Amino acid sequence: MSARNRTIATEFILLGFSSDLRVNICLFILFLAIYVATIIGNGLIILVILMNPRLHIPMYFFLCILSFMDLCTSTAVVPKLLADLFSAQRSISLGACALQFYTVFLVSGTESLLLALMAYDRYVAICRPLHYPVLMSWKTCHCLTALMWIVSFGILIIPSLSMSLELCYPNHINHFMCEALAIMQLACDDIFGNTVLMLLTCFIGLFLPFLFVIASYGCIISSILKIPSKSRLKAFSTCTSHITVVVLAYGSALLLYFGPSSQYSTKHGKYSSVFSYIICPSINPLIYTLNNKDVKSTMRRPKKN
Repeated sequence: MSARNRTIATEFILLGFSSDLRVNICLFILFLAIYVATIIGNGLIILVILMNPRLHIPMYFFLCILSFMDLCTSTAVVPKLLADLFSAQRSISLGACALQFYTVFLVSGTESLLLALMAYDRYVAICRPLHYPVLMSWKTCHCLTALMWIVSFGILIIPSLSMSLELCYPNHINHFMCEALAIMQLACDDIFGNTVLMLLTCFIGLFLPFLFVIASYGCIISSILKIPSKSRLKAFSTCTSHITVVVLAYGSALLLYFGPSSQYSTKHGKYSSVFSYIICPSINPLIYTLNNKDVKSTMRRPKKN
């Protein structure tokens, strides 16, 4: 820390992945293809759900929100990454860096709560089917959605705004985006307190919803085992897509924020972010399409109800 220039940084240099032009060309093609797939896949999911009245139920309402969040996350990260692959300087202003960080942080945190809310929806549908119209009415769904964004802002954004962190030169971020733990490596002073606050925030916004999902599916599995064997597969088939997305989303996020502390000073966090913020948003529509007969049939016959 003593060798660090105490001049406060007003812009940053994103080191990205490589300075080799051939590698960057390959990465550009790869990430562009993934981004296009993300836009088309999530856009189709939203369009299909909006156009088909049969899909105007809470489960697909939450899926539509998930697709919107995936579009937001990918758009906040990938266009800048694509531009930087052919940029010699790869600079980003303090304001743009803060905007990217808070956008990704808020949307990712809200998506964590959304996955927990989707698990609750499946729990009510399977374990409390007679009460489903009341417990998951449209008014309730809208209120839960609004509350989800408010809670995410309160437990993630407000604590991060309260952090006292001076970022000094050298202003090189060993990342392709303004990721929280990578930015904190530029701090002029000791970051222990801020690191503890960040991990506590992520624990509340990420790990607790994950425990809620586990508890919900524990109840779901318990209820499914009590029904006749012929109906078990049908009941559980409505949960398989969500379980897959949960494993991918929470798994990559928990690895990023609660993995070995040594990864914060290496390239591991960079590659975990690729999976969380670039790959996952592109494969979520594929997961739900492959495992959902209603969505697939609507895509084949978009004009039929």
